Amino acid sequence: MDEARVIQLHGPDAPGVARRRNPLRSRQPATSGSVHPLRHVDQVAVPAPPAAPPSMWEERAAAGLEFLRRRLSGSYAVDDFGFDSDLTDSVLLPLVKPLYDRWFRVEVNGVDDIPSEGGALLVANHSGGLWALDSIMTAVAVHDEHPARRHLRMLGADIVFATPGLGSLARKAGATLACSHDAARLLESGELVGVWPEGFKGIGKPFRERYTLQRFGRGGFVQMALRAGVPIVPVSVVGAEEIHPVLGNAKTLARILNLPYFPLTPTFPWLGPLGLVPLPSKWYIEFGTPIETKQLGADSADDPAVVFDLTDQVRETIQSTLYRLLGQRRSIWR
Repeated sequence: MDEARVIQLHGPDAPGVARRRNPLRSRQPATSGSVHPLRHVDQVAVPAPPAAPPSMWEERAAAGLEFLRRRLSGSYAVDDFGFDSDLTDSVLLPLVKPLYDRWFRVEVNGVDDIPSEGGALLVANHSGGLWALDSIMTAVAVHDEHPARRHLRMLGADIVFATPGLGSLARKAGATLACSHDAARLLESGELVGVWPEGFKGIGKPFRERYTLQRFGRGGFVQMALRAGVPIVPVSVVGAEEIHPVLGNAKTLARILNLPYFPLTPTFPWLGPLGLVPLPSKWYIEFGTPIETKQLGADSADDPAVVFDLTDQVRETIQSTLYRLLGQRRSIWR
């Protein structure tokens, strides 16, 4: 047997000889056009996870820093009456919003009846005993519930602006003195103006007379609306009578302190500062259908008959709405 034949019989192709696979050769591509799996890997695009939305605290912190930037740079405006809309929207309204949402749990009806633009006079019943919180809650309702988020320019009594600190704060929040001149300027400039004709007679009335409207004066608010040609929106508030039920009036103390009245309630002054905390009654605020005055003309403001009739119409609308809301209320607290 020649040498070539011997090599063939003893080589890898010889019968009975186990063939061992070369691990390196097994990884060779089958064809010249294939891709080597060790050098080329298919890349699959994996989308990045969506960014988490900012938390409530992060949003508040950002808003607070932006507010400080505006204050430090002077990028805010104050009108002729001292109204600071930036401070009101960023600080003052958010401070009283928990009272509105959680303490009094205010429900609002008819807010869309308030004009979205132009002047209007909002006329409401007044109560509260120690605090005239109904005016503040009405302002929150107008701003937060109305689609146009309008500000209510409240007309306040002299004592508000004579009190150190309180008067300046009230002006920054949009309030001004309850005088016909200031009210006319606001209405003519297209603002929403709020007035509470009962005044201190309404706030300090005894609890036994709750939700019974006191006199509306001589109809000065009607004359303002007639001269400006703006609608009157009746506003009825239920719930404020129960936050500090007035059981009596210490008239001697009121004279000594130069106050219109000194209320005695179940908690004040017996519990000291704790007695100043309002009770958490359930509130309802209803804005009625606007009463148009433009068709009557500005000259009708000098007609006592027209003024009396319109004043009586507004008063009766508020009173009847109060009775209806009281009939629908399940209890004082809910």
